[in-house]
Amino acid sequence: MPHHPEPAESPPVAAQATGPARPDSMMWLNVDRVVYVGLVGEPMVRELGAYSIYVSLSKTHRISIEGGPWQEAELSVVPPYVSHSLVSGDRMICDILIEADSVALDQLPAFIANGRGAVPAPETASALRGALERFQGGTARQTLHTADFDQCFFGQALAPRAIDRRIRAVLAKIKDDPNSHTSAQDCAEVSHLSVSRFLHLFKTETGTSFRSFRTWQRARSVLYYVTQDANLAQIALDVGYPDSTHFSHSVRQVYGLTPKSIFAVGRKIDVHGRVA
Repeated sequence: MPHHPEPAESPPVAAQATGPARPDSMMWLNVDRVVYVGLVGEPMVRELGAYSIYVSLSKTHRISIEGGPWQEAELSVVPPYVSHSLVSGDRMICDILIEADSVALDQLPAFIANGRGAVPAPETASALRGALERFQGGTARQTLHTADFDQCFFGQALAPRAIDRRIRAVLAKIKDDPNSHTSAQDCAEVSHLSVSRFLHLFKTETGTSFRSFRTWQRARSVLYYVTQDANLAQIALDVGYPDSTHFSHSVRQVYGLTPKSIFAVGRKIDVHGRVA
């Protein structure tokens, strides 16, 4: 398991971010995008498998990349699978996630493609807060498609990534059922490839390993359950973890929070979306 260095102690965050009034807590998600507005826990190390765009709501936030120095920001971006810690001045944040396999990396907006930590772009931060305000005031959140989501937040539908059709089929299968125990061997056979060739092609096409992608997608699927009152041990099994210990360890490595903490917050927010 990779070691994530802890960042230096973060100083208090107090600067004001310019924008509309702080929006209500909510989450919208489908297989390619997430927008979360809500509380940020203690600044534990997290490692998400998607592009993470953090936007301050009423006070600036601080971010540390891979245990490095804390940076103050209204807007910050973290590439997929890069460990980081975050603390917000008002304990609230807007976090937009973009799945890397769903977008052409060379056509991403420059602030995303080049972002790694604080992004000095106050106009972009303000535009994203305005987009969030319009998004939350809309009436089509349950049926919104990815292209419409992108249009709202980025002013354009983000171009899709060109991926080998065999790997694309595997990605679709995992994202459609991230809780299954489909192995690399299974995927290689369906793709008519040897296991070694499949694993190499998968990493070449997606930029990450098959194991890392599957681990992220399983942890990501937990977000669909956060409003449920079911026992966490049962949810762990439903999501595809062998036991609650494995569930807790894996979720904490990804989100920097225990499942108990995530579900405590999740039951207090509105969840929308799920349309591709």
